[in-house]
Amino acid sequence: MIRRVGEPPVQGQTYRVRPGAYAILPLKRRFLLTAQTAPVFDVQLPGGGIDPGESPLQALHRELLEEIGWRIARPRRLGAFRRFVFMPEYDMWAEKLCHVYLAHPVRQIAEPIEQDHETLLLSGAQAVNVLGNDGDRMFMKAQIS
Repeated sequence: MIRRVGEPPVQGQTYRVRPGAYAILPLKRRFLLTAQTAPVFDVQLPGGGIDPGESPLQALHRELLEEIGWRIARPRRLGAFRRFVFMPEYDMWAEKLCHVYLAHPVRQIAEPIEQDHETLLLSGAQAVNVLGNDGDRMFMKAQIS
C-alpha cells in the first residue's frame, strides 16, 4: 500500500488517478527545485505527470527538461506517496500517485520551457521549509538526515 500524505479525500468526491515522477536533485550541497508561480506560488520537487504510454523514467527525464532544463543521470527510485488534491490548471480532482527518485543533475541544456516555472537552488533545510506538500518534504527530510 502506498502511503497517503496531506489531506484525506473529500467524502463523496470522485478522484482521477494521476501518476507522476519527481526528483530530488542534489547539486553541490544544495538541491534543484522548481517554483510554480501561477495560478498560485508553490515550490515543488521537479517532475510531473506520466503521460499514457510513458514509463515513470521517461516522464521524469521529459518533465525535468520542461521544468528546469536539466539532464540527469543514475535515477534511483526512493519510493512513492499519494495525495488527494484539486488541480486548478486541469480543473480536476486528482489522486496524485507520486513516484520519487534521487538523481544526479548532469548539466543544464536549456531554459525551462514550462510556463510559470522558475528553477531554485536551495540548501536542504531551506528546501524542507518551502516545499509545498508533505510528501515532497518527507522525502527531502530523509535525504538530508
